[in-house]
Amino acid sequence: MNSILPANLPLGITDATAAIARQQEGTSLSRRTMLKSALASAGALALGVGGAPSGLAQTADSRRGASKRYPLKKSINLWAFPYPDRMTLRECLQLAREAGFDGIELNYDLESDLSPKAGTREFEAIRRQADQLGLAISGLCSFLFWPYPLTSNDAAKRARGLELAGRMAQAAHDLGTENLLVVPGAVHIPWRTDHEPVPNDVCDRRAREAVGQLVSQAEKLKIYLNIENIFFNGYLLSPMELNAFVDSFNSAHVRVHFDTGNVMLFQHPEHWIRILGQRIQNTHFKEFSKKATDHSLESFRPLLDGTTNWPAVVEALDEVGYRGYCTFEYFHPYEHYPEALIYQTSDSLDRMLGRKA
Repeated sequence: MNSILPANLPLGITDATAAIARQQEGTSLSRRTMLKSALASAGALALGVGGAPSGLAQTADSRRGASKRYPLKKSINLWAFPYPDRMTLRECLQLAREAGFDGIELNYDLESDLSPKAGTREFEAIRRQADQLGLAISGLCSFLFWPYPLTSNDAAKRARGLELAGRMAQAAHDLGTENLLVVPGAVHIPWRTDHEPVPNDVCDRRAREAVGQLVSQAEKLKIYLNIENIFFNGYLLSPMELNAFVDSFNSAHVRVHFDTGNVMLFQHPEHWIRILGQRIQNTHFKEFSKKATDHSLESFRPLLDGTTNWPAVVEALDEVGYRGYCTFEYFHPYEHYPEALIYQTSDSLDRMLGRKA
């Protein structure tokens, strides 16, 4: 009877056919019925139905994704969306959820829905929108720490920066997130021509004073002041320095926001992670290419289009017990079909975290 089967059928088809023949001895089956039964039996074997071996079908292929699943959560920063020029905040939230993200990181500025123009009522409404979609707000960050550095030589800028940081802390609470990213200071800011360099020791003193003034508010609001490693700003240039800065406040509400891309120019994020350890409260998965021709924001790339050793990074986070959000941060929404970047990023994170193989 096996002679009626095509030669290129998958392994196991002929054995399945023989079994059917034995079970229905004496019964005349048409060629079509026989082939249909054989294919069904082979499918059951591949799926492991009825106790058949299924290990081969379930084994992850490390060429396609992580070989194990990591208990980390997927998030994306709002800067990856064409907001507010081409999408409303509601549309961005909905797209993030439809693309499969667990959370979204929002950005505080001076003009948008997330600004001093809004208050508790407006921020709570945004949180409810996210809740309705099943999307968490994974954190709040801001570019305002650059025009108004907490360590500026201009006292008025320092005061404005501290005021805005306090507003951000309240906004984070109202948005229902525990995480506020804080840039504590800068010796220099290469991308701004209006910033006067600050001596290292002065920068350190001012940064400690500024963050110290925010701690009691953070503790009251039950949010974390997550100090971000920048590297390009000339301050807190090693994981040991960052640890010492964070630990100096003796508060559980001062933690670390670790950005992978911000150390990639000369260092390795997987090394930092193991030294920072459980101080890490939140992360940016920011891709960086050492092949880039400059060291501006253009060096940051879509996920997996850079030189980051992502398997090593994710494994290091797992080793130190990190279980929070992995947030893609990117500053260049696609000019055409911007949804593509969101879906591509979700797929990349699925592979990096072992959700897809």
